[in-house]
Amino acid sequence: MSNTIPIWKPIEFDDIWLKCNTSKLDELAPSWFKKREKLKEGSVEYDDFLNKLKRQHAIETGIVEKLYNLKEGITQTFIKEGFYESYLQHGDTNIPPTQLIAYLKDHFEAIDFVFDVVNQNRTINKGFILELHSLITQNQHTTEAINSLGQIVNVELLKGQFKKFENNPQRADGSIFLYCPPIHVESEIEKLIKIYIELEEKNIKPVIISAWFHHSFTQIHPFQDGNGRLARLLASLILIKNKLFPFTVKGIEKKKYIDSLESADKGNPQLLVDFFCEVEKKNIEEVLNLNLESPISQKSLNEVAESFSLKLDQWKKGIQLKKVDKINNNRKIIFEYGYSILNEALNELKRKIPSETADLYFDKSFPDEVNKHYWFTHQIVDYAKLHSYYFNRALPRGWFKFGFVLSKDRQYHLVISIHHYGYDDSTIAAGAFLEFIENETNNNLGSNKPSNGYKREGLDNNLITSLPLDIKPHIMSLEANVDELKRNFESFLLDTLTLTLGHIASEIS
Repeated sequence: MSNTIPIWKPIEFDDIWLKCNTSKLDELAPSWFKKREKLKEGSVEYDDFLNKLKRQHAIETGIVEKLYNLKEGITQTFIKEGFYESYLQHGDTNIPPTQLIAYLKDHFEAIDFVFDVVNQNRTINKGFILELHSLITQNQHTTEAINSLGQIVNVELLKGQFKKFENNPQRADGSIFLYCPPIHVESEIEKLIKIYIELEEKNIKPVIISAWFHHSFTQIHPFQDGNGRLARLLASLILIKNKLFPFTVKGIEKKKYIDSLESADKGNPQLLVDFFCEVEKKNIEEVLNLNLESPISQKSLNEVAESFSLKLDQWKKGIQLKKVDKINNNRKIIFEYGYSILNEALNELKRKIPSETADLYFDKSFPDEVNKHYWFTHQIVDYAKLHSYYFNRALPRGWFKFGFVLSKDRQYHLVISIHHYGYDDSTIAAGAFLEFIENETNNNLGSNKPSNGYKREGLDNNLITSLPLDIKPHIMSLEANVDELKRNFESFLLDTLTLTLGHIASEIS
């Protein structure tokens, strides 16, 4: 006998959603909102960025729903250049190229329509949802359904119409997920829209509303097919309306996405909210790493003079000075907090690791310590290239260094650099790299020294080799409430230290 799992229950907004932590997005979003205020509509660079996001959404939403498969190479080409059948080669996809392009154009038209709807300030209503469903299914004509005998049958896909048959999917283990029965769909959709409007009026965080709406929509599963695609489009609309970006789930993220939805089904929405925050944060990181202002070479003298005059005027009025003061103050707080966390961690390690086993020490350089803050520039450049972002070396930076001395000929340095990320002066990144230091006079490298070996002031007789650590940058906005940045920053520092100890242990075992 099949195990039935009830997914749907009458739609409501449980206060447990309000308790969800959104700090993964909150710690970076202020930098984007500030930049968005200054960004002129019609920026070529920003329009190009949005079109790439739309194409990515169009591609990935079909992959997640198993409408087609695409190889990574052609996916990236389509995102960059657009949907042209001539780009396809044999084996790039598992369906006829003409059908693939038709699906992709339907999906792109739908997400483009969502942007237009936001610009027109239209609200979500039943008619709009039906219209959007018609758009995404223009070139899809059939789907599977379950008839009154419980049999899976192939039926005509009703476009822009709510389901008339049950659409409860059966998993490989035989379990059946029970969604809203067709008879209740229309009233549940109306209730969903009513609660959504109430949440907006209460100024609930957009990412919370978007995640809740998406989850509730999938519980109703109002259409015979296309529910996942439509849920992500409607969630995207809510985010775009609030100056954020489309909610796109990549094919490689599908398991994490499904797991987070199923966790919300059980009354635990934090994983789903985390997923939404992570998707938005990745988009913000990418846009902050773009130079969205037109190059001066493409502007006339009058345009440059006008921009220059405006900035001078703002400066004299104290607008820019206030911003700089806030950024400098918050940067100082972050450095001081990082120092306290790492110093405490050092003391804890010294209590557990005898000095005769390893000598541990800690060093630092804050941005105002001009004598050595510039150290590690080469490594930061390499780290930024590895993680595909622009390191702004013109702005203040500093670092923390953990030393692990195992012997006079063998030691390690964990360096945690805090520097500015991208072209926005309020965005910083914390990155980490590990160095292996050995006494050059005690090895036989000779002319076979590794190409990444180098020397640094104070270590004249030592060869320093950078070792890879799988640590992504932790990116924060200095426009945010700095107290709210501390928890995730602390986690990054301690996770980095933990990973480093594990790496060193694996090398000496």
